[in-house]
Amino acid sequence: MAYQIRKYLFFRDLVVIALIAIGLGAATLSFAQEIKPRSLTPHKTFEMVLNDPGVLFVDVRDPIEIMFIGSTPATHVNIPFMFADRTEWNAKSGAFAMKQNANFVKEIQAELEKRGLDRNATIITMCRTGSSRGLPSAEFLMKNGFPNAYYVDHGFQGETLKDGPQKGQHLINGWLNSGLPWSSKMNPETIYRSK
Repeated sequence: MAYQIRKYLFFRDLVVIALIAIGLGAATLSFAQEIKPRSLTPHKTFEMVLNDPGVLFVDVRDPIEIMFIGSTPATHVNIPFMFADRTEWNAKSGAFAMKQNANFVKEIQAELEKRGLDRNATIITMCRTGSSRGLPSAEFLMKNGFPNAYYVDHGFQGETLKDGPQKGQHLINGWLNSGLPWSSKMNPETIYRSK
């Protein structure tokens, strides 16, 4: 009889451990799913910037890129997520290597504090096309304790045409093609300066 009780208790403990492990796995999966930031259209971003003082709109491109392509005066600040490393050439992509800004989180935090906002504020990031730095920068912010990070879908320039006489030009979607305000001039009040 004692053997049967010990056997029962042993199997009961195994079942409890298995249920706990399944629960932790589900919680981890749930957390991983929650970490994905949402995209916003340029129009929704502009509406939020105009109407919500709790929004921080960040252009995350390298300032040299902004100098040649332009930006929108709606952005509050330029804090690059990645910098072009002009000492390292990437032969595969035919461009300079990109290195992550080691101070990105600290600089975002400082900009929030300057505006009287905390880590729960809405932060919207925008890069050139939305996928290479916009989405990754918003994901990075969420993973570093900023739960309300978003990114501009298709970024500043938008998508390229796949065929036709203007093939390869950024003429679909994005801020530049939305009819919203933009400028080819850099804003000295918001552009990033190396420290």
